Amino acid sequence: MRNNHNDKPQWQPATMTIHGGKQRDEHGALVAPLYQTATFAFSNTAQGSARFAGEEAGYIYSRLGNPTTDELEARIAQLEGYPAGAACATGMGAVSAAMLAFLEQGDHVVVADAIYGCSFALFSHLFAKFGISVDFVDMTNADNVAAAMRSNTKMVFIETPANPHLKIIDIAAVSEIAHRQQARVIVDNTFMTPLLQRPREQGADIVIHSATKYLNGHGDVVAGLICGSAEDIELIKMTTLKDMGATMSPHDAWLILRGLKTLDVRMERHCNNAMRVAAYLQQHQMVRSIYYPGLAEHPAQRLMGTQMHGPGAVIAFELDGDIATARQVLDSLELITIAVSLGDAETLIQHPASMTHSPYTPEARAKAGISDTLVRISVGLEAVEDIIADLEQAFTKAQQLKTIEQTEQTEQQGEPLTYG
Repeated sequence: MRNNHNDKPQWQPATMTIHGGKQRDEHGALVAPLYQTATFAFSNTAQGSARFAGEEAGYIYSRLGNPTTDELEARIAQLEGYPAGAACATGMGAVSAAMLAFLEQGDHVVVADAIYGCSFALFSHLFAKFGISVDFVDMTNADNVAAAMRSNTKMVFIETPANPHLKIIDIAAVSEIAHRQQARVIVDNTFMTPLLQRPREQGADIVIHSATKYLNGHGDVVAGLICGSAEDIELIKMTTLKDMGATMSPHDAWLILRGLKTLDVRMERHCNNAMRVAAYLQQHQMVRSIYYPGLAEHPAQRLMGTQMHGPGAVIAFELDGDIATARQVLDSLELITIAVSLGDAETLIQHPASMTHSPYTPEARAKAGISDTLVRISVGLEAVEDIIADLEQAFTKAQQLKTIEQTEQTEQQGEPLTYG
C-alpha cells in the first residue's frame, strides 16, 4: 500500500511544487509511478460491490479515480490552499465541470467581459440552450458587478489577469459582493499560477487552471485542474466530471507532476524575461500601447504584493497600423513561434482577434477592447536577447514594407500638377 504524506503546511510554495501531495511508493520509487490502467481488479465480488457502494475505499475505474491523478490533485490543492482538487481532461473541461455542477435552468451568472474565447463561447452560446442567463461586465470596476447581480445569480466567473490584454480584477472586492448573495466565485488562475496569485486568500470559492500552460510547462499535455472545498470537489467529481467524462488520463497527470517540479524556477525566468521584453516594447515606435502588469503605469500595481506576487509572463500590445501590419510582424518572426497557447519553454505569439478570441462577435470584441492590432506574446525561457532581436527584425521588416507601400501609392497617384 502507499502511505499518504500530504499535510505539510510549513513548506514554502517552491518546495510544495516538488513534494506536495507526494505519496510513498511501496517499492521506494522516487518518482511517482504511472498507473496507466483503465480499470482495477477486485479480490472478489464482495470487494467490488463494497467499493461501488462506497463501503470500502479503493480504486474501481480510472474515470472515477487513479493513484497518479490523485497525487496531482493533492499537490495542486495544497499549492492553491484548498482542501481538495479535481483533474480534468482539458482547461475547458475544468471550466465546464466547475460551473455546471452548481447551475440549473433559470440561474444567472455574472462573467468578466474579457475572458478566453472558448469560455466566452460556453457562456454566451451553450448556456443559453440550457436556460442559464449570463451578463458580461467590466469587472475592473466592482460597482459593475454589484449592478449586475440578481436574486437568481448563482456564480461569478473571473479571469485575472484577463485573456488577452491583462485586465486586472480585484478578487477580494468582487468576492465580497458575490458572497452577499451566496453566489460562488470562480477564478481562472492560469496566467498567474499558485506561485504568483492565490485567489482563495482573496475570497474565491473555486480556482481553475488550464494545466496545459505553466503548470505543465512543456507543451505536451492538454489538461485542466479545479481546486475547492472537499464538498464542492466531491460534487463536481461525482456529477459533471464522472457523468460527462471530462477526466484526466493518468499519463497526462504524470507529465504534469513532472512539470510542476520546475514551476518555481521556470516562473522566475519567465517573469524576468517578460519584464525585459516589456521594457523593449514600451519604447518601440511601432507599439502604440502595451499591457503588462509589471509596468509601473499598469493598474495592477495597486494589487502587487497583496493579490499578486509577480507580473506573470504574458504581454499584450497594440501595434501602430492595421490588421495587415499585425500579420506582417507575426509572419516575419523567425525564433518566436505563432501558436495560441502560453506557458511553454518556447516564446509563443498570436493574434487574438482572428485566433483565440474569434468566437467573440465584433461587437463583443470591441466591448472587451480586443482590436485588430492587438498581439499577445507569451515570453518563454530562451535567452531574452534573442527574443528581443527577433522582435526587432520583424518590426524592421514591417516598417520597410510599410514604407514601400506608401511610396508605391504616391507614385500611382502621380506628382501633383503645378501652374506657373
